Amino acid sequence: MQEPVKPELRGTMATERPSRLRVFSLNCWGIRFLSQHCAQRYEMIGELLDREQHDIALLQEVWSENDFLFLKGKLSSSHPYTHYFKSGVIGSGLAVFSKHRIQDALLYQYSLNGYPYMLRHGDWFGGKAVGLVIVDVFGLKAHVYVTHLHAEYSRAQDEYLPHRIVQSWELLQFVRHTSCGADLVILGGDLNMHPQDLGNRLLRSHTGLRDCYTENDMFDGCDDGHTLIADNHFTKKQDLIPFEKGIRIDYILIKGSHRVNMKCESLSTTKGSVSDKPFPYSDHEALTADLALLRSEDSRNALPVSERMEAVSEARAVVKEGLCLTEALRDKALRLMCGALLLLLLVFLPCLCHCSFTTTGFLGAVCMGALLSGALLYLLFTTHIKVLKETEDQMLLTSNELHAKLAGCRVSGSSSSDGSPEPSSSFKREE
Repeated sequence: MQEPVKPELRGTMATERPSRLRVFSLNCWGIRFLSQHCAQRYEMIGELLDREQHDIALLQEVWSENDFLFLKGKLSSSHPYTHYFKSGVIGSGLAVFSKHRIQDALLYQYSLNGYPYMLRHGDWFGGKAVGLVIVDVFGLKAHVYVTHLHAEYSRAQDEYLPHRIVQSWELLQFVRHTSCGADLVILGGDLNMHPQDLGNRLLRSHTGLRDCYTENDMFDGCDDGHTLIADNHFTKKQDLIPFEKGIRIDYILIKGSHRVNMKCESLSTTKGSVSDKPFPYSDHEALTADLALLRSEDSRNALPVSERMEAVSEARAVVKEGLCLTEALRDKALRLMCGALLLLLLVFLPCLCHCSFTTTGFLGAVCMGALLSGALLYLLFTTHIKVLKETEDQMLLTSNELHAKLAGCRVSGSSSSDGSPEPSSSFKREE
């Protein structure tokens, strides 16, 4: 049972009896008519949250608002404050349940999120996004983020890597620019990235967020913190190739401030099966982090400039590659438009085509369909190109700023005989 901070100690966070915060995160795999045992599993999830009394629960893939309303009703006593983020065609799938008062909320939908014609993947229809709720926790302002990034369908041939890098960039920018003034920063969700993947390194290096799995005093869960495991009844074994034992793609990341520091005392995961239940909560394992709120003069955790520069440089290379591929797709769409238009003209030129009305109408319909498809694809890829170029430009600005900081550090380390800094003649901004 948590003990509230006494009014006279608020803002100072006395270290004798530090307050604690329990944070829960789960990808619920709540795709109506496709996910197995959806209704029964939501009943189980509601029972779990009501029993465990987490301070904040961050849920992903709650695709149906009716399922959110079911959980809201079931948790009305234990978690009276809620918010459901709506975006895309079927929604963002993001939901927050809190014991503490939610003061404000904000949603940012990622600019790139797959392709609408990839129906078997379906990420585009989900409107992947990052949601922010500002929560009053013991008189402290907590900025709590929940997100879900584009899935990785093939480790060897990841056609969505540029999209996920753009999402990682937009996520870190969103966190950086909205967390100013926050006492506590918490991010939870399904990042669909391994711990050392580029997008993950980019996010952590530029926000100072710390991974609860790597910085906890006690861990109880799956081997190596895996959240997608072979022992889970719902897991498709082909999704784990070549990582047969499992992968870690779900995270709880934290950061304190100059007022208060956060320490992960323990982190736990579910382990596939659930006692007395016929199946697991989801195809992902749930995370629970027990966080201690401690007094601190400064808890900023920015990584060295060189590491941030390396991550940005790698990310720019991926974005540039994605830009080249998308430009090639746009050119194909343009050729499809031109070819369809040419055929359409041939079909309706009576001097060149002596076909029956039925045949002419059929060929005309096919050409019109190809022309319309080409036009829509051309617009789609043109939009993607603009997003990729904008992201690359932002990365270039950040890279130049990091170069300037690094050069400034070097200059400040060496000064001329009169005590003034020597100019850095070798410094060149990245083109």
